[in-house]
This record gives sequence, C-alpha cells and structure tokens, in this order.
Amino acid sequence: MSDPKPVVWLLTGLPGSGKTTFAKALEAAGGVVRLSVDEEMTARHGRLGKDHAEHEHLALQAPVIQEVRRRLVELVREGHSVVLDHGLGTRASRDDYKQLVTEHGAEWRLVHFQVAHSELLRRLAQRNTQAEYGVISPETLAWIAENSEPPTGEGEEPPSGRQPRRRP
Repeated sequence: MSDPKPVVWLLTGLPGSGKTTFAKALEAAGGVVRLSVDEEMTARHGRLGKDHAEHEHLALQAPVIQEVRRRLVELVREGHSVVLDHGLGTRASRDDYKQLVTEHGAEWRLVHFQVAHSELLRRLAQRNTQAEYGVISPETLAWIAENSEPPTGEGEEPPSGRQPRRRP
C-alpha cells in the first residue's frame, strides 16, 4: 500500500482571525510542518510597525514569501504535510498555491477564518501589546480587509473542518 499524499493546509483570513492558533495546533498534533511567513519576517526584519515601517512591509515580505514557497515545495516533495501560516487574501494567490501544491503531488485544504471586524480589532489591540508581535493598526487592518477577497466556492472549509492525516 502506498503512502497517502501529503496535505497542505492553506489558510485564509484577516490578521487576528485565528490562523496562527490553528496552524500551531495542527503542528502540535504531529505530522504537519508549520511554515509561517510572519515568523520568518520577524526573524529577518524585526516586527512590523516597531522595527520596520508599514510602508516597507510588502517589499520586505516578497523575498520571504518566495523562500517559504520554496520550502513548502521541498517539504511536499519529501512527503511531509504542511500548514502554510499566511493569509492568502486574494483568489489569485489561493489559486496559485493550490496549483503549486497539486503539481508537486499533494492535496490542499483551504481553511477560511471569518471573524467579525470588532472582534479582530479587539484581538489585535491585545496582540499589539505583546513584545513578540508587530503592530497592526486599525488603519492597516482596514486596508488589508479592503484588498482581500474572502473565498466563495473555492473549496473552502471552516476551521473546524477535517484534521490532517497522520503520516507514519
């Protein structure tokens, strides 16, 4: 009997919606490697709004995303399941990752985190006080929300969806 295909969990949702919490839980359950764009950004460039300005973020983030993408492909080729801890705010970015995952022999699961704006603001206000995180202002959250496309009919599932298969 052959090994099951690796699964790549693609997460979509605004900052503060629970993506990292979900990704860490999958990682802790075992059998899934977590790749975090935010953590790699912090390791390379410091914290958003504290160590680098918001207006620099997208330019600094582009090579980090490419490196995380390269690592995702490497892990999938090695047979590992992965959770991509990154927002994937547009349909084009989600479609791109779905194609990448499929081309490299894995299955994808698109998990959509939908949280009320007032709750996102509350969570971000709390998170902004913690030393390890960057600052996401209400204005930045509004900009991200305006430039995001929630998935509709893309095979998305809520966070309570199926859990990954464990690999021996």
